[in-house]
Amino acid sequence: MSAPPYSPARRVRGFLAASCTTLLLAATGCSLGEPEPDPAGEPPNLPTPSASAAGGGQEVVATVLAQGLRVPWGIAFLPDGGALVTERDSGRIVQVGPESSPDGLRITERQTVDDVVASGEGGLLGIAVSPEFAQDRTVFVYYTAEEDNRIARMRLGEKPTPILTGIPKAGIHNGGGLAFGPDGQLYASTGDAGDTAQSQDAKKLGGKILRITTEGEPAPGNPFPNSPVWSLGHRNVQGITWAGDRMYAVEFGQNTWDEINQVTKGKNYGWPEVEGRGGDKDYVDPIVQWSTDEASCSGLAAGERLLATACLRGQRLWLVELTDTGTVLGQPQALLTEEYGRLRAIAAAPDGSFWVGTSNHDGRGRPAPEDDRLLRLVFAGGGAGRS
Repeated sequence: MSAPPYSPARRVRGFLAASCTTLLLAATGCSLGEPEPDPAGEPPNLPTPSASAAGGGQEVVATVLAQGLRVPWGIAFLPDGGALVTERDSGRIVQVGPESSPDGLRITERQTVDDVVASGEGGLLGIAVSPEFAQDRTVFVYYTAEEDNRIARMRLGEKPTPILTGIPKAGIHNGGGLAFGPDGQLYASTGDAGDTAQSQDAKKLGGKILRITTEGEPAPGNPFPNSPVWSLGHRNVQGITWAGDRMYAVEFGQNTWDEINQVTKGKNYGWPEVEGRGGDKDYVDPIVQWSTDEASCSGLAAGERLLATACLRGQRLWLVELTDTGTVLGQPQALLTEEYGRLRAIAAAPDGSFWVGTSNHDGRGRPAPEDDRLLRLVFAGGGAGRS
């Protein structure tokens, strides 16, 4: 399947009290342009963005890399600079790049996961590439099956092998985040599947963040004996990431507050007893909260001192600058508001840019003819250099 044409880069202004160093995401210099070759492979042949700060603010340049996707849910980068993208409802895994053509990055279907049973918010969700991919060629997927949500290990083109089953499923609140942490362990975020009591029960897998080995066993050092549970009291976490060695998660609230939490081993984040900041010493308060109308964020990605979360109902990207101690500096800034519709997947690319997927075909959006799209974002003052 070849990629349809991408649109020209668009400039969208967002006002950030952020320094050039923060927006670089560990890159060097303050200029936009092509990244240097990564030791693991040549970068994709992307259009060269051009933008400059204006009016005392910052600009972000959004370039459409791919279009015609259907509910892209997870993005995980390969060593060669290409990305694996899951489609929730079709059960497909497609590869975007690194090869390109005059029309943009090439889209290649790698396989369909036959065991996926897509319904409501369930389907083929998160994806993580093994840290040893160059040797083991292994990826991990989180998906909804006939009886449950599960995590499986696979080589592309081969049948997945489930390594953790029994995660509760429903038409809503299936979680689905999947990522390797700095410690080399595999983390997964689960939802309460509409049963709020699960979130406070440490013996249940729903409403949790889990930490497991690549064999699906509870990882060494977990807070509960012989349990994959890392943290509890969550309603529906889909996006997880790390800024340095600190873990963060974005969480859907019910009717009042959506959250970003700094996630710590064994801590309780309050659902269903608390939504948003409750000030209760038994639960951890979020570092950021928004009304559900302006957030309902799914994906989360990070630079060294920057969090970016992609929002569905809010139809925007929120940027949160962090201090050296992991707390919030200044006020979060909204970008791309109602520019591309519902935003879901987001990942930090090897060149320091962010890749973001729209979700206008998920039954709650108004898809344009080119939806769903995969965007590349770079910031004036930095963000497109090597990381």
